[in-house]
Amino acid sequence: MKLYYAQASRAVRIAWLLEELGLDYVIEKYELGEPAMRSAEYRAVHPMGRVPVLEDGDVRLFESGAIVQYVLARHGGGRMQPAVESPDFPTYLQWLHYAEGMIMPPMNQIVVETKLLPPDRRSEVHAKRAVKLLSQMLHAVDLHMEGREYLAGDFSGADIMTGHACMMAKRLGADLSDKPNVDAYADRLAARPAFQKADTL
Repeated sequence: MKLYYAQASRAVRIAWLLEELGLDYVIEKYELGEPAMRSAEYRAVHPMGRVPVLEDGDVRLFESGAIVQYVLARHGGGRMQPAVESPDFPTYLQWLHYAEGMIMPPMNQIVVETKLLPPDRRSEVHAKRAVKLLSQMLHAVDLHMEGREYLAGDFSGADIMTGHACMMAKRLGADLSDKPNVDAYADRLAARPAFQKADTL
């Protein structure tokens, strides 16, 4: 398998997953925003010039949630996801998709309004609303994590997705002072050797 990767991006999720599973892969590494990612050659790999992209034989995928599902289905051997019959399976699906559906949209807006846009085009109103929304999305995770170590039973693909989003929110400076479960959960995941390797490739 080949992973197109950049640090501090969703591609870390995929490297983390592959490391947790002990699968062999090679990486093609980029720096976020570098001109090569906007080239016609790279856009033939990812039409929006982004990462991650995973190539596995004739398969090419560029949506991180789909990649996680694909890798676990094709190469997981039953690891890191509850069986369909398990009572944890619906919970697993919910938190697998919660990252991109609920946490990342306000995080993306915060990054745009505080880092990517030039100062004269930034909106304090939009940024404050995104911060408020992010807090609400993380509050739901905090409630769910009460008394739990992971999102859906054992460590799973849901933790790769939503756990990574929680860690990135913490790095972004999200206020977790009233979300002790999320704070501890993010630290617990960040201490995993597979994540530490994936985060620094």
